[in-house]
Amino acid sequence: MKISEAIFSGSSTRISERPAERLPEIAFIGRSNVGKSSLINMLCNNRKLAMTSSTPGKTKLVNHFRINGRWYLVDLPGYGFAKMAGKEREKLHAIISDYLSNSLELAMIFVLVDSRHDPQRIDIDFMNELRDNDIPFGIIFTKGDKLGPVALRRQTDGYKNELLKIWEGLPPCFLSSSSTGLGRDEILGHIETILENNTD
Repeated sequence: MKISEAIFSGSSTRISERPAERLPEIAFIGRSNVGKSSLINMLCNNRKLAMTSSTPGKTKLVNHFRINGRWYLVDLPGYGFAKMAGKEREKLHAIISDYLSNSLELAMIFVLVDSRHDPQRIDIDFMNELRDNDIPFGIIFTKGDKLGPVALRRQTDGYKNELLKIWEGLPPCFLSSSSTGLGRDEILGHIETILENNTD
C-alpha cells in the first residue's frame, strides 16, 4: 500500500464526536514516549501529520486521519503516565476505553512497544484486555535503529518468547524505525490485508 493522501479529520474525546463519515479504522496506541507520532508520520511520509514532542503525553485526544479516502488512521492517547495527576490519567483512560468499547469500525489496533525494553506489566495488561474483548491487535517494536541488527533480533525474540509463556500463539509483530523507515512496507502491507478482509 502507498499512502498518497492523509487528511486530518478531527479530534474527539467521545465516540459520538468522531468524523461523520464511517470508514474502517486502524488505531495506534502505546505508552508515553514510545515514538507513536513519529511512527505515524513515517508511515504517511509526512513529518508534520501527527504532533511529536519530547514531552510524554502530548496526545490527549482521539485523532482521526483519513487515508486515501478509504480508511481512518486513529491516533489514540498513550497510557502509563507516571508523572501525570490521577484525575488526568483517569480522563485519558476513559477516552481510550470509550473508543475501544464503542467503535464498531475498529478493524485493528497496533500496540507500540520500545524494542529496547523487556515486556512491561502495563503493556501486557493492556494487551490482555484487548484479547479478553476479542479486539484484533498487532505489536510494533519501535526505535529499531537504536540497537544493532543482532541485538535487536535478540531483544525482540526474547520479548516474544516471554509472551508465549502466557499466550498460545502471537499476534502479528513488526520491527520499525521512524528514522530509517524500517517496517513501513510490512506494516502498510498488513493494513492493506486487514482492509481487504474487512470488506468481505
